[in-house]
Amino acid sequence: MSRIGKKPIPVPKGVTVNVGKGVVEVKGPKGALKQAVPPGIHFKLEGAELVAVTDTEDKALGKFHGLARSLVANAVQGVNEGFKRELDIVGVGYRAELKGSQVIFALGYSHPVVFDVPKGIDVVVDKQTHITVTGVDMQLVGQVAANIRRLRKPDPYKQKGVRYMGEVLKKKVGKTGA
Repeated sequence: MSRIGKKPIPVPKGVTVNVGKGVVEVKGPKGALKQAVPPGIHFKLEGAELVAVTDTEDKALGKFHGLARSLVANAVQGVNEGFKRELDIVGVGYRAELKGSQVIFALGYSHPVVFDVPKGIDVVVDKQTHITVTGVDMQLVGQVAANIRRLRKPDPYKQKGVRYMGEVLKKKVGKTGA
């Protein structure tokens, strides 16, 4: 049995949960999500709490028990509060601009980089150098933020590029001409 899997998931007011075979559907004020559940795990709704239960006492199901519980807990939190990742653009002339469902970056290349924003994700550009990625799906928000960061990874020598807010780069010392 998994310690994480045993913890009940509190279901806040305004969130409805439908437990089906192999899937848990969660609806809330921010949107709706369907989360697939691994075989051997099922969920029970007990009052205002959702509990993950294994079908058998097999030790191999322990990892899936905790995984399923975490995925459904993230879905519940996402439809209730949402998730957010913030990125900073550092560098002279580096900037971003939002046009419709595309973000156009100037990142020191000879051409502008166009990034298409997927459905279910909201991107806000503040001051041309600060980007906020929000949505209800934790995995999708993190993946979009990682894809934006990948456009120009932070350089440890010059300290420029796209980085997560609060990310600290270890500054590398250049070669000495001795």
